[in-house]
Amino acid sequence: MQKQSRRLASLAGMIATVLLFAVSASAEERTVNFYNWSNYMAPGVLEDFTKETGVKVVYDTFDANETLETRLLAGKSGYDVVVPTGYFLQRQITAKVFLKLDKSKLPNLANAWPVVTGQLATYDPGNNFGANYMWGTTGIGYNVKVAEKILGPDAKIDSWDMVFKPENLAKFKDCGIHMLDSADDILPAALSYLGLDPNSTKQADLEKAADLVIKIRPYVRKFHSSEYLSALASGEICFVVGWSGDIMQARSRAAEAKTGVEIGYTIPKEGAQMFFDNLAIPADAKNVAEAYELINYLYRPDVAAKNSNFLSYANGNLASQKLIDPKIFNDKNIYPDEAMQKKLFVITARDPATQRIINRLWTRVKTGR
Repeated sequence: MQKQSRRLASLAGMIATVLLFAVSASAEERTVNFYNWSNYMAPGVLEDFTKETGVKVVYDTFDANETLETRLLAGKSGYDVVVPTGYFLQRQITAKVFLKLDKSKLPNLANAWPVVTGQLATYDPGNNFGANYMWGTTGIGYNVKVAEKILGPDAKIDSWDMVFKPENLAKFKDCGIHMLDSADDILPAALSYLGLDPNSTKQADLEKAADLVIKIRPYVRKFHSSEYLSALASGEICFVVGWSGDIMQARSRAAEAKTGVEIGYTIPKEGAQMFFDNLAIPADAKNVAEAYELINYLYRPDVAAKNSNFLSYANGNLASQKLIDPKIFNDKNIYPDEAMQKKLFVITARDPATQRIINRLWTRVKTGR
């Protein structure tokens, strides 16, 4: 009897040890898989999140919405939080790619800026599937000193004329021109410049826009959506059509390097595209509780402000504004004034047939044929 009791006690001890180990291992293994745009997170933010919550962040990056969309539509992406741009969010909601947000698990969404949530509702009525992370504009970045040498000290780069008139863009060819590898940024800019609807689905309009870009194609060194940041900061290139925050980051990097490179950014006076990058949870996410924790953390005012201060992007968090560096918040190229906001446009999702036309035209633009 005593032997049996000892065996039972020993077995109970072993079970308790195994259970304790399992619980401990489970606690150690809490993770969230985060897929974000490249160069889109302030240093230390994710590390601080892990320190506070114990949740390890497995972080991966992309530089094109199409890359993210391909993974999401294929299913089993392995990601728990992703960052689609507005019109891709719209298309992916239709494809039932995302989990409807349980806002009771996101108390910090109370900090959301109604101006931004109202715009975002264009893509996501009721803001049910996405929470804005950052927003910005597509405009022109340039090396100030090089531009002064080329154009003269009093010349201004403040118009799409500098991009879409071949004789103007050609002046920057030798010092290096990059453009976003994004039909959804370049073609709408061309449509708007031509006086056409930037959301046009008419093939004739889209072909006119592509023809306009093809005329300036010989002067563009590269189409890429992330390399231009470092290339502009280092002086390797002098002119880019890119995203506001990336160009502002290039400006900060150049200033820190103290190499004499000075970077400017302009929202062209005719207007430009306003885009929204948003936090969303894939429908097949495995670590949903951790995903909510991460999104809620990124919506803390101090965290949102830290990201905006580093990235030079505006964010959708109203409560963060009092914590944002005045040099960032008062910069009209980052937080446009009301007059400029009226000139900004947003892009909505295209139907599959139109998207195929756009993809084909973009290939033609990049190959120059």
